[in-house]
Amino acid sequence: MKRYADLIAEALARVREIMPWDLRARLEERAPPMVLDVREPAEFEAAHIPGSVNVPRGVLEAACDWGYDETLPELAAARERSIVVVCRSGNRSLLAADVMQQMGFGDVVSLKTGVRGWNDFEQPLVDGAGRIVDPDVAERLLAARVRPEQLRPR
Repeated sequence: MKRYADLIAEALARVREIMPWDLRARLEERAPPMVLDVREPAEFEAAHIPGSVNVPRGVLEAACDWGYDETLPELAAARERSIVVVCRSGNRSLLAADVMQQMGFGDVVSLKTGVRGWNDFEQPLVDGAGRIVDPDVAERLLAARVRPEQLRPR
């Protein structure tokens, strides 16, 4: 039986990761990559990288393809475009990038450390209204919240 950590480890062998400073440099290029945030809508609304597109991980495959209720035309048409997939910590984005590669997206990478790392690198985050999110507020919003009952029993 595979566990979440096993799936992450397998995806790491197939997906290239970049660091927040790499993303910052790529966003300054003449043809910047699409930044695809695969977190849930409420997470995205609270704090996200400016200009990023939100497609929750749960509907990613349909959003990447034509002819579905969840199809995002900008994404479905981007198979030849550079795409950087992001999430909170870099795990969901790694799995999402792996699936996208299987679906034929040729230049897709995952942001190692996720939006948390972007914030730690002191790069801007905005909320759903486009307002800058204070880095200290973002740190609290992006913190892990594992409850005791979610830990492995001893």
